[in-house]
Amino acid sequence: MSGLLRDLRRLAFFTVKRLFALLVTVLVGVYLTIVIANMGGQVDELRLVQIQSEVAELVRADPAFQDLTAEERNRFMQQQIDLQVERLRLDEPFIVRSVDYLRQAMRLDLGRAEEMHSDAGSRQVYNIIVERLPATLLLFGTANLLVFFVSIAAALALSRRYGSAADQTVIALAPSSAAPAWFYGIFLILLFAFVVPLFPAGGMVAAPPPEDRWAYAASLLRHMALPVAAMFISSIFISIYSWRTFFLIHSSEDYVEMARAKGLPDRLIRRRYILRPTLSPIVTSFLLMLIGLWSGAIILEQVFNWPGLGTLLFQAIGYRDTPVIIGSVVIFAYLLAATVFLLDFLYAVLDPRVRIEGGSS
Repeated sequence: MSGLLRDLRRLAFFTVKRLFALLVTVLVGVYLTIVIANMGGQVDELRLVQIQSEVAELVRADPAFQDLTAEERNRFMQQQIDLQVERLRLDEPFIVRSVDYLRQAMRLDLGRAEEMHSDAGSRQVYNIIVERLPATLLLFGTANLLVFFVSIAAALALSRRYGSAADQTVIALAPSSAAPAWFYGIFLILLFAFVVPLFPAGGMVAAPPPEDRWAYAASLLRHMALPVAAMFISSIFISIYSWRTFFLIHSSEDYVEMARAKGLPDRLIRRRYILRPTLSPIVTSFLLMLIGLWSGAIILEQVFNWPGLGTLLFQAIGYRDTPVIIGSVVIFAYLLAATVFLLDFLYAVLDPRVRIEGGSS
């Protein structure tokens, strides 16, 4: 019992320390995003000019203000400008507002978008992001799970056929993974959406969306085919090559040779004596690849017009919608932090040799 309590205390301490370290990393990244998105406060000056122009145009276009004197119109315009400045807190120093923005962003209290809105018409940044997040998770989750399981199966098979034609083909194609997924996406669109029109060129479902549930699912699968294929092609060969190398190294260990000498089934040897010891580096490689794919979401989703977080961030940058930019970066930061945090625990689960905080068993 005392050993269990000691392990639980060690696990709790490790968890708190890792969460704190990741929190600090996310804080720094989000604050830098706030500063960059506002250009150190320069965007506030542009926003003030925009407010002045909008108020002046509103007054000039409204016939009700035509009978006012120039002094009265200027006074009214200044009152409206002051109200907007107070609402946006542009009268406060940027350093003060940036810290407050950081606090609100970390709590996902992201306020209202300046230009954008959700499909339901909401201007709340939280609602806009929540509306787009499932599309990104669906697309990238499907592609990465497909890459993971196919790579493991193919790498295990190639490790038993070292030097074969299939093995040499994978080695030759491994450098093709240097090209990002959106690069392959462009060629897939040209080939399978225009030359041989088998799949849609972009979007998430047909327009208008099918009302029947099964028809909607079929349309979703057709629209997912090309972006998933692009991510699959950009990752599969380097993954197979890397993991096949791990399997080759472990398949020559003495305990594997001993298991073969005992006459154990080949499937059991691959699963228990080759696959299990290599799961830690394989999962590490997979999650690091996943982090890289998160960073490429903006371009990939834009190429396929996929209505996810990447497209949202691209549009927000075009509109200079600072709250949406910051909110999107916060969500991506949380996704990356959760990936890294999960990796630490998978080490301990998959490899009994790993001890939290260097504790002894």
